[in-house]
Amino acid sequence: MIAMQRGRVTSASGNVMLDALATIVHMRRMQVQLTEEQVDALTECLGEGYRCYLGMRHWAPWIEEVVGEMVEDGITHAVSLVLAPHYSALSIAKYADKVAAGLELYGGEIAFEHVPSYHDRPGLVEALAARVHEGLARWPEAERDRVHVVFSAHSLPARVLETGDPYDRQLRETARLVAERAGLGSERWSWSFQSAGRTPEPWLGPQLEEHLVALAAAGVTDVVSVPVGFVSDHVELLYDIDVKAREAAAEAGIRLERPPALNDDPLFVATLVELIEERAAAWLSPGG
Repeated sequence: MIAMQRGRVTSASGNVMLDALATIVHMRRMQVQLTEEQVDALTECLGEGYRCYLGMRHWAPWIEEVVGEMVEDGITHAVSLVLAPHYSALSIAKYADKVAAGLELYGGEIAFEHVPSYHDRPGLVEALAARVHEGLARWPEAERDRVHVVFSAHSLPARVLETGDPYDRQLRETARLVAERAGLGSERWSWSFQSAGRTPEPWLGPQLEEHLVALAAAGVTDVVSVPVGFVSDHVELLYDIDVKAREAAAEAGIRLERPPALNDDPLFVATLVELIEERAAAWLSPGG
C-alpha cells in the first residue's frame, strides 16, 4: 500500500531574510513528521496483510523512488491514496503520473488502484465538523453565535473551471456538508481560497486575506478558519493562515482562530482505512 502527501516547496526570494527561510524549512520538516505519523497510524489500523509506504511529489521521499522500493520489495498490488480529499487534474492526477513514472523507471509491474477523491466521505465530514466546534469553543458559549466560520483550500489557476475540473465543486460540497453537520446556518459560514501561486494567470478566489477584509466591512469581528483542503498542519496553514492571514485579520479588526488540522485524528484515519480496504478487498478475497 502507498500513501502520498500533497505538498509544494515554498522557496524564498532574494530579499527574504534567512530566518524566514529557516522558519519555512522548519515548518516543512514538521509537516513531514506529521505525515509520517499519519502513515504510522494507517499501518497500525490496517494490520497484517498491508505495508504502507510514504512518497511525496515535491519533497523527499520522492514518489518515483518509493515505487522503486516497492518493486524491490516484491509488491504486486497497491492502493495509492493522496492525503488531499479533492480531485483536480492539476493536483491529484499528477500523483498517479509520478507513480507511472516510477514504474517505468524501475521496470515494475505493480497493479495500482488510485483513490481519486473522498471529499464527501461521512468520516471526513464528521472529523471536520468536530474541528469547527473545537474552533468555536475558543469563545465563551454566549459569544459563539456571532463567530463566522471560513472554509478554505489551496487555490488553483482559474482555467480549471473551463475544463470541467471537479475541484471547485467538490470543495464547496465538502464545506456545505461540514457546515450542515456542525449546525451552521448559511449566514454563519462562507468560502474562500488561499495560497494562490505567484503567476501572471488568474487564480481561483477570493483569497483568504481579501475575504477577511470583506467580512470585516460586513461587521464580522470573530472568525474560525477551517481549511477543508488540507489534512495536516501544512506550511500553507502554519504560515499562510497562522501568520499572513492572521496579520490581515488583525489589521481588519478581526480575531482569527484556527483549530488544528486533522493530522492523525482517529476518525480521519478510520476513513482512510475504509478507502484502502474497499479497493483492496478484491485482491484479499479468496481467488483474488
